[in-house]
Amino acid sequence: MPRMAFARRTGYSLPLAACWHPMAYWLFKTEPDEFSIDDLAALGGRPERWSGIRNYQARNILRDQVAVGDEVFVYHSSCKHVGIAGVAGVAKAAYADPDQFDASSPYHDPKARADAPRWFCVDLVFKAKFPRLLPLAELKQQAELENMVLLRQGRLSVQAVTAQEWQVIMELLSVSPQNAG
Repeated sequence: MPRMAFARRTGYSLPLAACWHPMAYWLFKTEPDEFSIDDLAALGGRPERWSGIRNYQARNILRDQVAVGDEVFVYHSSCKHVGIAGVAGVAKAAYADPDQFDASSPYHDPKARADAPRWFCVDLVFKAKFPRLLPLAELKQQAELENMVLLRQGRLSVQAVTAQEWQVIMELLSVSPQNAG
């Protein structure tokens, strides 16, 4: 059982040592005209809320699996040039997305309650912008990435990335993983 799920179901927080997990890798999609890697970089290292997720599968991943210290590929989608633009780090684990309670927000959910939130978000911090956008077409040409969630379930806005996939992508960009952030 993931540690966040354990704490929610039992009301008991595990000691820090029991919560330790190896860093995980993710890909988060964003529409760059709404919020891009450049917008994240402009914050000067301040964390930014990654909100507006309204897909149950993506919500469950955010809520139950994404953790502080994990690394995230920032993927620009729904635009002329789609692809991986850079790297962010998870600065704050899942918490209730406040937009669901705001009637003036396009992400408002009238069924959400403060004591039973339906939607979650995390805070991200900028780590690196790649020297070039790594386009989806180039990702599709890599045999090592044939099982990547992005290429199999492309519409999902929050996706796991394996350590091997992460390494392949960093090599495509000629970026050392240690120098990505």
